[in-house]
Amino acid sequence: MAEDIKAIDIMYYVATPEFMAKWDNAKEGELICRMERSIGGLPRYESIEKMIELMDEANVEKVFISQCKMWSYWNKWMYFDTQLKDVVQYTEKYPDRFVGLAGYNPFRIRESVKEIEIAVKEYGFKGVYVHIYGFDIPLHDAKMYPLYAKCVELDIPVSMQVGHVLEAMPSDVARPIYLDRIACDFPDLKIVGAHTGYPWVDELISVCYKWENVWFGVDAWLPKYWSPSIVQYINNRLGAERCIWGTNGIPWKEFRKQIDELNLREETKRKLLRDNAIELFKL
Repeated sequence: MAEDIKAIDIMYYVATPEFMAKWDNAKEGELICRMERSIGGLPRYESIEKMIELMDEANVEKVFISQCKMWSYWNKWMYFDTQLKDVVQYTEKYPDRFVGLAGYNPFRIRESVKEIEIAVKEYGFKGVYVHIYGFDIPLHDAKMYPLYAKCVELDIPVSMQVGHVLEAMPSDVARPIYLDRIACDFPDLKIVGAHTGYPWVDELISVCYKWENVWFGVDAWLPKYWSPSIVQYINNRLGAERCIWGTNGIPWKEFRKQIDELNLREETKRKLLRDNAIELFKL
């Protein structure tokens, strides 16, 4: 059973009441699309300890907290502006339960690259997370290449949301096929294509089949919504080696229950929920 595996969730956000209150206030005056209105906001917990209780109930050993930087496409400002200290409050207090992912602002390259180095070398962060949409540049834009070079230098993965975006921003800047060019130019860069790549799922699968250094992230979509091609991909040998689990805030117990209902091979479930994350992020 999937519930028997101590899982590692590689896709989460700062979820303290204080941080989420800032996010609520920042969204005032922003254009909110119909999907975002219908789904609602990201999860929030009264305390980090309460969050850990829920992790324990779902047998989730570790959760990655991303220093997400989300630029407003409409109003041109960093309206989801996670700071290092916001993530460090998790990773320093509970280093066995939380892992940090640094952020990147392609409009402030020098400052971002410097902060990533601090996050990794001083605070033990294990990678970088990118939300590209509001910046309105493609993932293979020249402004992104300093990030990829720094990740290779530090030997850390970069996780990037690919496919459509929930917020009122253009989705085409994150077509999964762009990872093909990045992998070609940076063969030593470890890349996670997060959020399944929907609606361009097959693009992400094709890139993962082609390159040794690209992983398929199943986060943000419950398994009941996965296309048959996703299940087929992760359940074969090549796919099982390159699939990786995160939730993006979806409740852990329900997500894990639905994974069990897919009737995946036991080896696939273990790689998806745990082993691949340990190997990729050197846990």
